[in-house]
Amino acid sequence: MASNMSLFDIAGRAMSAQLVRLNTSASNLANAGSVARSEAEAYRPLKPVFETLFENENGGATGKATVGVVGVVSSNAAPQRRFEPGHPLADAEGYIHLSAVDANAELVEMVETARQYRNNIEVLETAKSLTLETLRLGR
Repeated sequence: MASNMSLFDIAGRAMSAQLVRLNTSASNLANAGSVARSEAEAYRPLKPVFETLFENENGGATGKATVGVVGVVSSNAAPQRRFEPGHPLADAEGYIHLSAVDANAELVEMVETARQYRNNIEVLETAKSLTLETLRLGR
């Protein structure tokens, strides 16, 4: 990580991470209840993976750290199998495979993500206000 990481860099990266988190939840909700012909074709919920990024290599001696997005991975949750022989996507045995998305858990995730995003906006607004006040004192 670059040295002299500012408060604005830290909050900006945190907000970016929350957007990734929100996008994965939105994708999961969009695919909740989707149906597939086989377990392999069924939608698997996505989960973002984050890591702590310290300002320097010695474990963050400066006390500055932020978050980085490592990637987005598919969950290991097994799709639900339901017997519906009349469904157009039913397999030879009459089963369909529903995505393993828990819509309630995804909604909770979205609320938490929105709160975290808002917290970072508050950090930026406070930093801006303090910076402007400091500049006024210097006049």
